[in-house]
Formats: sequence, C-alpha cells, structure tokens
Amino acid sequence: MNEDFFLRQTPYSDPGDLDTGGLPREPRTLAAMVRGLVVHRGEGGRFGYTVPEERLHHDAESRYVTEIVRLLRERGDTPLTERRAPDGRFVGTCRDFSLLLCSLLRATGTPARLRCGFAGYFADGWYEDHWVTEYRARDGGWRLADAQVHSGYDVPFDPMDVPRDAFLVAGEVWRACREGRVDPQTCGFGSVEGLRGLWFVRGNVLRDLAALNGVELLPWDGWEPGLRKGPPLTEDDLAAADAVAAARSEHDWPRLFADPRLTVPAEITSYTSWLGDRRVRLPVR
Repeated sequence: MNEDFFLRQTPYSDPGDLDTGGLPREPRTLAAMVRGLVVHRGEGGRFGYTVPEERLHHDAESRYVTEIVRLLRERGDTPLTERRAPDGRFVGTCRDFSLLLCSLLRATGTPARLRCGFAGYFADGWYEDHWVTEYRARDGGWRLADAQVHSGYDVPFDPMDVPRDAFLVAGEVWRACREGRVDPQTCGFGSVEGLRGLWFVRGNVLRDLAALNGVELLPWDGWEPGLRKGPPLTEDDLAAADAVAAARSEHDWPRLFADPRLTVPAEITSYTSWLGDRRVRLPVR
C-alpha cells in the first residue's frame, strides 16, 4: 500500500463536481473550513442553535461527501470557503467532520485517511467512540487531526496533532482491553446505555480496517450479528480482531481486509437510531 493510495478519492470521499481548484492547501486551514460547514448534531447548543428535527435525524445518514455538498448547496449559496451560521451547515457526527476533511485533503494533494477509534478527551476515565482524520504532514510523518474540536473545547493539545494517547485507534484499545489494561465497559458511546463493551470495541476495529482500505462506513454500519450487542464473541471473532490489533505495518492492512472474517460484504445493515435498521448495498471501489 503506497502513499498514492491515500491520495485517491473513494466512492465515499469523492467530492463530485465540487470545484476544488481554488481551495487552500494547508491542512489547518482546511480543517477550519470544515468546522465552518458542519455542526455536530449533539452540539447545536454550543452555538445557541436548535437543530431541526429532520436534520437531526437525516443529515448524518449521508454516506457520501457528494451528499454533504448537495445539502450545503441547498442551505446557502455562499462559497464553501466561507464560515456559515449554524442553520446553513450540515448537521453531522465526528465521522462527517473527518470524512469531509479527508476529502478536501486528498483533493488538494495531501494523503489522508479516516481512523476509527476512541477519544479520551471528552470525559475523564471514558473512551468515547470517535473518528478523526490522519494526514501526511510536511515532515513525512502521519498526524491525527480532529476537525470537530474548536475553541470551545478545553483540550491540552493542538487538534491538528492529536496525541496518540489521547485518541487511540481501535486496535490499540482492543489490545489494551485484551491485556487487561482497559475495562471494555469504559469504551463506547457514552450517551446511550448499552453501547459499550468488548463487542463495541471489536466493531470499531473492523470499521477502522475498512476505512484504511477505502471503505469509509457510517459509525452504525454492521454486517454480522457480532457487530450488535447480543451473541457473545467467539474464539474466532477474538482471534481475527487480535490479528488486526497486532498489525504494525500499513502493508498488512490489505492482507487482513481480504480475510472473510474482516472484510465488508457488498450488502450491509445500517443500524440507524432514528430511521430503523436498513439494508444498504455499498458501491464497488
């Protein structure tokens, strides 16, 4: 897997007919641009904004950047480089901030990829389900960027260089849980009872691997019973996730994703909180 792979748009990140020629190329400026276009569906109150019920339920079901751009165009005719009032923005989740930033980075020549994992900076002692963007910095290293974090957050780090012990990719949390260093019951989606535990961590391990291979899912997408709370994880489930967590090279990611236990099928179930479970056929990459 070479650097060009992370410069190429996927069916999910492709901005379609958006004119990206005049966009800034600096990652920090692009992240600020994303923050001016997206409001988290749980954070309207930070801006004195009551999110309309329809947007609250439907915007974050937008699987593709083309859908995000379409909704932004419907809500205003100002250039996307201009910061918008909340009612002119897309109402999304951390995944949407991260996917849009990833799209714009790729479009302007910076290799980028989505990472699914857990943030330790939203609540003490809790690993919150979260997505960020990983991008290639000028020095050649990879940095984690959290485009959702703005001046209203009290975090002791630069959101364009999130420490690896503040945001942990899913495989790191999985390994910590398996080794007894982290309690799986402190990992999950804190605002919803029951969305926590080792089964939840495993789901993020699989979604992170999918994103690294160009399948940038919604946070509530699944494709087998083990990705929902219920049936206990089998020894085979544990072993497959262990293999992903043990990977130390990006060259391992395509090989692991080819494993039938770890790949994403052509048809999945989207377990949406408001719209109900839906069968979805994914695009061919």
